[in-house]
Amino acid sequence: GKAGCLVIDNSSAFRMDPTCPLVVPEVNAEAIPDAEGSMIIANPNCSTIIMNTVVWPLHQKANCKRVVVSTYQAASGAGAQAMAELEQQAKDWVAGDPITQDIFGRQYIWNLFSHNSPIEETGYNEEEMKMVRETKKIFSAPDIAVTATCIRVPVLRAHCEAINVTLESPMHEDEALEILSKAPGVTVVDDRANNKFPEPLDASGKDDILVGRMRRDLSQPEGYGLEFFVAGDQIRKGAALNAVQIAEEVLENYPALLKKL
Repeated sequence: GKAGCLVIDNSSAFRMDPTCPLVVPEVNAEAIPDAEGSMIIANPNCSTIIMNTVVWPLHQKANCKRVVVSTYQAASGAGAQAMAELEQQAKDWVAGDPITQDIFGRQYIWNLFSHNSPIEETGYNEEEMKMVRETKKIFSAPDIAVTATCIRVPVLRAHCEAINVTLESPMHEDEALEILSKAPGVTVVDDRANNKFPEPLDASGKDDILVGRMRRDLSQPEGYGLEFFVAGDQIRKGAALNAVQIAEEVLENYPALLKKL
């Protein structure tokens, strides 16, 4: 930044600033040198990171024209106090006490609600529009169509997402799983026989994004639509890990940035 150090910023302040690269290392590490002027690299929104890490390998092969995503977002996205309140609400419910509602102003345990970010004039909330705008920038694909519905669920620390993609080139579901099985930062969990697919408890504490429920979208022409489900630790890959990976990329592949300091 202006003080003469390279900043990796985890807020939303610089994400859409054209002088600050917005980076998911598995997707667009090559954008890091674009920080030469601002000396600020932006860390994307947690839900965006989790989605983009999985969608990008498919996009590279078949060009995703449209992405429809519904999120199931954990308390951790709203901070440690939100996680503590969810735990407290469970204790309150078991004890038969009034439900503590200091953070979200509503019962969270046994409930779902629209993501707690301001609603824009379009009816989309800020979290949904972050996923739309940030994906276009990270993918360097201003024409990719993205729409999102973001929901808060009573889970402590891993976000899940149901993702539907429309492809420009056909891709069989088996090929998609093969690609994702080799993709960095991704682990395939797709066992139809035992109904074993990504779950937030399994993703919690892990670096990789879990992906499964891979299937053809029957509502689209064969091969041109896929449906799948992901789970990712919001604290790790959704935030801290991604920032650390950016720093590692700078040190290993873009040391010239640091020579400016």
